[in-house]
Amino acid sequence: MRVLVVGGYGLVGMEIIRALTRAGHQVVGFGRSPEMGRRVAPHVPWNHGDMRKMQVAADWTPNLSGIDAVVNAAGALQDGAKDDLKLVQDGAVRALVTACEAAGVKQFVQISAPGAVADARTAFLSTKAAGDAALRASGLDWTILKPGLVISTGAYGATGLLRMLAAAPVVQPIALADACVQTVAGSDVGEAVRAVLLGEVASRRDYDLLEDRAHTLEALLKDVRRWAGRGDALTVWRAPRWAAFALGWFADIGGMMGWRSPLRTTALKSLADGVTGDAGPWREAGGFRLMQLDETLRSLPSTMQERVFGRAQLVFPFLLVTLSAFWLVSGLIGVAQREQAEALIAARVGDDLAEWLVATGIVLDLLIGWGLLWRKWVRRAAWGSIIVSLGYLATGTSVTPELWADPLGPFVKVLPAIALALAVAALVEER
Repeated sequence: MRVLVVGGYGLVGMEIIRALTRAGHQVVGFGRSPEMGRRVAPHVPWNHGDMRKMQVAADWTPNLSGIDAVVNAAGALQDGAKDDLKLVQDGAVRALVTACEAAGVKQFVQISAPGAVADARTAFLSTKAAGDAALRASGLDWTILKPGLVISTGAYGATGLLRMLAAAPVVQPIALADACVQTVAGSDVGEAVRAVLLGEVASRRDYDLLEDRAHTLEALLKDVRRWAGRGDALTVWRAPRWAAFALGWFADIGGMMGWRSPLRTTALKSLADGVTGDAGPWREAGGFRLMQLDETLRSLPSTMQERVFGRAQLVFPFLLVTLSAFWLVSGLIGVAQREQAEALIAARVGDDLAEWLVATGIVLDLLIGWGLLWRKWVRRAAWGSIIVSLGYLATGTSVTPELWADPLGPFVKVLPAIALALAVAALVEER
């Protein structure tokens, strides 16, 4: 069977591609970035497109030639710089369903979410529900799968957040500690899609994919800590709800700047409502037994890479904000003390060149600091900060070499800033 997996390099999409490839299906991936697809799954051919702009059937038709089944694993948590929920989870799905009917595609599997109903209180769930409804109303052989909180080898979204929080030393911070969660192994989601396509479970039905027992978020995080080899924290800090949503508000601002934080308010609202469902229908329809949390964790590697990733993700926001603040404050100080800075070097390079050098330095400082805050520009801004820092050291050494001996170390302090920029450039990664 030739299967198109939409959202193929996402957390769930990659699990589906692995399962279908193992089962001998011919898989074609679809994502926004063909370069990303080829990097994470080079054995799979990739089609690409921006689902925000694929709102009519004709936009999808070229991707359906020779395709027997479509699996839609694409989605977004919240509107942001790269995401529009209404377009991606509703409009694009409707267009894809219509295109599949016209192209003679036999099967369509939709990856949705528990609680996806029209009157859900988050746009994430209500737009998922709209896409689901369009599929149900079609003439396709459809199945809608609704995974719980996915625990996977992939390390972003909720599963990345758990790894990050579990890396906290000594004190374990947690918000919404009593929220109820049912998990599912990412590999089980992939196998469920395989089972559906082979007809091992009845189609034209919705299935929640999750373990039988619910956990509190605090208990879940405790299990992840133990799995990662960190043991229990000495104490737990249960952050009040208002503090969690205040942090979510800042994460929402970051979302508008391209950062897809799992701490945005949509995720917090979903956790507060509970990520739960009914595992019975899947089992009653003949579906295979889904792993429980302890089995899922035992099936995943718990290695040095996992522990390093958790610590890196925990400190990365602080590294980024510190580096951005360093450059922004440096630029603002330059504005406030422009005349003093010009006077310091004017005797050696002349008034005109001194004025130009200081003005250029201020602009570069502010541009780098601002660029570091935008996901699209962060890596380039980090490398730019390294290049500019080296330029400052070279220029400063030739003009005012005595500053290397200054007790306050204005030149020496640039070296840790370069190291910080290297760390940011190394850690930032597109999902």
